Amino acid sequence: MTDFQNNSDVAICGAGPAGMALAALLAKRGVPAARITLVDAKSLAQASKDPRSIALSYGSRQILEEIGAWPMPVAATAIHQIHVSRRGQFGRSLIDRDEHNLPALGYVTRYGDLVTALGAVCERAGIATLRPARVEALDELADSVVLTVTDTASGAAKSLSASIVVQAEGGLFNDQESRSQRRDYRQTAIIAQVRSSRPIAHRAFERFTEQGPLALLPQGDEYSLVWCVRPEFAAVLQALDDKAFLAALGAAFGERVGRFTHASPRLAFPLGLNADPRATARTVAIGNAAQTLHPVAGQGLNLGLRDVTVLARLLAQGATPAMLAQFTALRRQDRSTTVRLTDTMARVFANDSPAQALLGLSLAAIDMAGPARGVLAELMMYGRR
Repeated sequence: MTDFQNNSDVAICGAGPAGMALAALLAKRGVPAARITLVDAKSLAQASKDPRSIALSYGSRQILEEIGAWPMPVAATAIHQIHVSRRGQFGRSLIDRDEHNLPALGYVTRYGDLVTALGAVCERAGIATLRPARVEALDELADSVVLTVTDTASGAAKSLSASIVVQAEGGLFNDQESRSQRRDYRQTAIIAQVRSSRPIAHRAFERFTEQGPLALLPQGDEYSLVWCVRPEFAAVLQALDDKAFLAALGAAFGERVGRFTHASPRLAFPLGLNADPRATARTVAIGNAAQTLHPVAGQGLNLGLRDVTVLARLLAQGATPAMLAQFTALRRQDRSTTVRLTDTMARVFANDSPAQALLGLSLAAIDMAGPARGVLAELMMYGRR
């Protein structure tokens, strides 16, 4: 074991988008960069190569603008409209940016591009970053938390001390320890980039099928596909060649964007809810580390960035247990509302239950009622405020 260091007000375990956004906001709001420590198992170069696509709400863009990470080096594709429908049933809803006097409802970008932009902000701010490094243990004391950290390149270990520790490393649902709210949806998300013969610029689609939601998010001249299906069908889809996969996708989605013509290599991830809003006196979790959600409605990262803004404001006033208690209280409503919303949608509208028959009528009613559509859009863009 190397020397013991007491050099942080806030140590952040996980330098993904939520972790780096928190570090950058803390520095912007007056916490000395030397008193902030980021720890992550991957190098920034490794994280920057992550090809996954992510959806950012308009509210998240505002947060990133405050941080200084917007616009990103690689342009994000704006979402002007969101088309929500149920396969094989009457009824749909169309949410449009013009109804809200906004430049966009949201944006689609690569995870790696967002990490690159945030990494540059943290580097300019002079925030201490330990990567690649792994947190082996946390020992919470009365006045601090001691972290045992191992450099994964050299194997050297050392102890760090921080007034507050923030868990920001979530991981995948099937790799996580169970939290107080846990539900296995028995669904797998198939992820790919696809092209079609008649794309509709800046329009995103959320289409509910008997197996789960199918989302197409505009990204450049392609779509980012998130297709949620039962695990056994996911295995079938993964075994298909590209031509057969595109045909299956067309059968599930329909012809609103023409014929699907190309697909990138596919990835598959199990889906579930795993959430726990609790914190200890000196540790707290944010983002995916606090609440792993079903991707329906695309709220995971956006909810995490809302966590970041509140926590940064409070910790800038003092890295104390009292501030963590305030954070837990202030974030309770938005977190619980978003968890309930995504959990309900995943359970009710992702199978052949009798409630599915009501979905078409519900979508038609929402589309006809401007206030209802506005409430749904506000929730997706800004959360519960």
